[in-house]
Parts: sequence; structure tokens; C-alpha cells
Amino acid sequence: MTDPAVEAERRRTFAIISHPDAGKTTLTEKFLLYGGAVQDAGQVKARGERRRVRSDWMDMEQQRGISITSTVLQFPYRDRVLNLLDTPGHRDFSEDTYRVLAAADAAIMVLDASSGIEPQTLKLFEVCRERRIPLLTFINKWDRPGKEALELTDEIEETLGLATMPITWPVGIAGDFRGLIDRRSGDYVRFSRTARGATEAGEEILDPAAAEEVDGDSYLAAVEQIELLEAVGSDFDQELFEMAEATPVFFGSALTNYGVRLLLDAVADLAPSPQPRPDIEGDPRPLESPFSGFAFKVQANMDPSHRDRIAFVRVCSGRFERGMVVTHARTGKPFGTKYAHSVFGQERDTLEEAFPGDVIGLVNATEVRVGDTLYLEPPVEYPGIPAFAPELFAIARPKDVGRFKQFRKGIAQLDEEGVVQVLRDRDLGDQEPMLAAVGQMQFEVASARLADEFGSPAEISMTRFSIARVTDEATMANLRGMSGVRVLERSDGTLLALFESVYWLQRIESDHPDWTLDQLVAEGMAG
Repeated sequence: MTDPAVEAERRRTFAIISHPDAGKTTLTEKFLLYGGAVQDAGQVKARGERRRVRSDWMDMEQQRGISITSTVLQFPYRDRVLNLLDTPGHRDFSEDTYRVLAAADAAIMVLDASSGIEPQTLKLFEVCRERRIPLLTFINKWDRPGKEALELTDEIEETLGLATMPITWPVGIAGDFRGLIDRRSGDYVRFSRTARGATEAGEEILDPAAAEEVDGDSYLAAVEQIELLEAVGSDFDQELFEMAEATPVFFGSALTNYGVRLLLDAVADLAPSPQPRPDIEGDPRPLESPFSGFAFKVQANMDPSHRDRIAFVRVCSGRFERGMVVTHARTGKPFGTKYAHSVFGQERDTLEEAFPGDVIGLVNATEVRVGDTLYLEPPVEYPGIPAFAPELFAIARPKDVGRFKQFRKGIAQLDEEGVVQVLRDRDLGDQEPMLAAVGQMQFEVASARLADEFGSPAEISMTRFSIARVTDEATMANLRGMSGVRVLERSDGTLLALFESVYWLQRIESDHPDWTLDQLVAEGMAG
């Protein structure tokens, strides 16, 4: 039987994070191209025919050109098996990014050469840093005008507090991209364009003498900058990278494929393989132990023709075999895995086995929630995935009361997926649930999905509530009837007191220090 530890060593499970328009989806498609899963960028080999399968599969994503949901893409590269976890690119969905990062062993941070780290999306990168996820940085769009290379590395260090360790360095300023110097080998790699970047970029390796002859001053300027980097000690350090204290930096252009192979090689060579994952007691479960895994994402209606629900489970230990009966840790009940799939964007195929680092799609696993553990004996339970502290609150009402059953089903599904947090008044139940979110766009997604997938258009009305605190039954009784305060219940049973004003909250805390008004576990950021 195949050794799970040996198979785990071959795996690289990583996420890609970025701000909108930095080129994350393009880079994802180019990785698939270089991994052989794509013949031409955007054209995926599936069941013997060529079909377009985007990682952004939701209608709203394709209309707006942004990633709203996360997807899973597995492909081979060299002797590795790469599990690429694509994530939303907008800060409003940073909670979904957080859940995906719980399943990743490393991440690629994609930056636009012209804008660097944008303040409104800094939260996405802070999530990675807080989880101490090893970060590789890809400075994209070097074929367009942008900032200076040294300015960008300084920005990363100052903004994120991460030391930078450039591995490739550009020859030519942003907008005049000549090629890359690979600091590990000293080679100068020049690229040749392909039509629309649809196939791998041609590469020419030059020694220093030939490089100086071809690209003269641009090459010499890059060499001088590299000497400066060496003088300040920015050489690659694997230990600092894995401790998330430093980031290797790569330059390139995902659109033209320049530098993509060098980055993908680094994922295969430098990113850590799956390691034993600590359980809720902090004890790591060995990779060779019987199967265990945890659900990091739930998604319904990926295929509108099936109207099904998929729980994405990251394998943490052992060998998974389709059909095995495992234990659902939260309920203690047996759970069958007959309908296990590998998921490639919107495409899916029956999956027969999986190993640590792989992601299993369990179809119609209606009892499985985000954060749940599945295992074979001996028992194990992994830490749950905290929710973000919501910052916006809105009341949802069905526009057609005759569609209330569909409305209630849709609200429950959106809650399970974590699209929004759903809060309910015990006296009203599902009549007027309160939706809680980190960003405004989450409400737009909820509204669109209620209408399109569940056939129940809803009115989403913003409220004046702006802050939430965890409370208890006794304090709820005291708060009842107070103006500017409302106490609602989350689906996990947590009572949340909502306040219209932080000043009103502070006054109540001052007047009643014995009342329970605790910050959420993940105030502002899960961690």
C-alpha cells in the first residue's frame, strides 16, 4: 500500500491571493498551461474534448471580472502534485480567503507592479501573515509601466513587515521588460512572445558576456541592483521563508507568460509539503495515521443543472479511499464517502483515493459544515475555523411571500457556506433574518444567489448597526428593550448584541461592567 508520508512529500498545496486586477486569475490559468492541464490558456482538457473552464465559474464573477468564490484545481508538475486553491480577490471576501488559507501550506501573493500593495486589500495579505503561511511574492505586469523594483521590495518590507529575498530580478524597467536574472544560477533568461500568451513563452539562456552584449546598460543596471541586494543580505533562506518571516520575490508577466515557469518551479522546489496537523489539543496527528481531514469550504450549485452541495475537505493524514465510512467528529455519526469527487474549477470527476494535502469534494454531504473533522479511528478533531467579526448588518425579506420556503432554504444555504453570517431573532425566526458581513459585496452576492439559484428575490435593507459583541442570556434580558441595541442568535447558538454606536456600547460597558459583552474571537481578523 502506498505510504501516505511519501505521497505527502510530493504534494504542494498552495493558495493565490491578490487584490482585484492584479492578474491572479490569469496566473492561475498559466499555471495550468505549464502544468499540462491546459493546451492553450483558458482551454482545459476534459473528457476528451476541449472546453473552456474558468476558475471563476459564477455568473457574477464573469460579469464583473473578479473572483468571488474560491475554487480547487489539482494538476501534476514535474514529479509533484500541485493543489492550487484559488481565492477571492476582493477584501469583502477576505473571510472566504481565510477559510481557504486554513487548508493551504503556502501562498503566492500577486502584486501589480504599478500599484504594489493597495491599502483597501491589505487585509487579504494580513490574513496570510497572521496565520504564518509561507508567502511567495510575484510582482506581475512588469511588461507595463510601474514602480521601480527596489521601491516595490521596500514597500513589501515596510507594509507587511516581511523581509524580501528576490530570487528573480528584472532586466529593464517596468514597461521595458527584457528578461530575468535567476539569482540562484546566475543565468539571464530572455523571453519571446507567443500569440496572446496562449502557449508557453520561449526562453533563451544567456551567460553574462552574451547578456551584456545583447541588453547592455539594462543588464548592467540589473547586475548593480543585485549586488546591492547581496550587500544587504537578501539571499534566500528556507527557514525564514517557512517561518513566514521572509518572502522570496519573483518578477514577471502572467499575460505574456514571462517568469511563470520560474515561479512554478519555486512552488515545486521551495513550498513546504504537508506536515502533521495539530488537533484541538495541539498534538500533531502523524501523516501515516489513518485518514483524517477537515472541511474548509461548502459550496452549493456550482453546477446549476445538478443543484447539489459540495463540502471541500483537506486531507490531513492517511490514505483516503472512496466509499470508506468515516466518523463525523461533530455528530459522532458514521459518514459514507461514496460520492467523492476531484474538483477542477466547475468540472468534477469521481475520485478513488487521496493523500495528505489533497482536497476531496464530497457531494451532497448535507451534515458537513465548515470546520468539521472527518476521521478513521483513532479519533481526532481539528481546530474550527473562526468567523470574522461582522462590520455591516442588513435585514433580508422575501419580495414574494409566496416564495418564503425557497427564501428560507436559500438563507440557510448561504449561512452554511459562509457567504454571509445569518442572525435570527428568537421571536421571529426566519421571518426577517439579519445578514452580517465584512463587506458590502457579500450582500450583493447573497441577493443575486437568492434570486438566481433559489428563485426567491429578496429585499436587502441596510441597518444602522455597526458593531457586535458576544453576550449571554442574562445580559440579553438586561439589553432587551434598550434603544440602539438588538440581540440576535447565530446558527451556532452564539448570542450577538448589535449596537448602532461604539459610543453607546462603551457607555453600557462603563455603567454595567458585570454584563457580558465580549469581543468576537476574530475581531477584525480571524487569528
